[in-house]
Amino acid sequence: MANMTVNLKEAGKSRSIQTLETFLSGMDGIERALVDTEDGEVKIEYNENELSQEKIRTAILENGFQLNE
Repeated sequence: MANMTVNLKEAGKSRSIQTLETFLSGMDGIERALVDTEDGEVKIEYNENELSQEKIRTAILENGFQLNE
C-alpha cells in the first residue's frame, strides 16, 4: 500500500467532506481516505498497482472538489 496527501479548498464544509470520503472509499484500489476538516488535508491509502496518484487527483477534481496545490 502507498500513501498520498492532498489539500482541499472546501475543508470546512462537512457535507462535502462526507461526500468526498464516501466517494474515495468506494473507488477500487483505495483502502482508506481520511479528511481533516481543520486544515483540509486528505490522507489516502491506496494500492499503487491499481491506481496512480494522478488518477486519484483527477477523480477528486471530476467530482467537483478543488485542490490547493
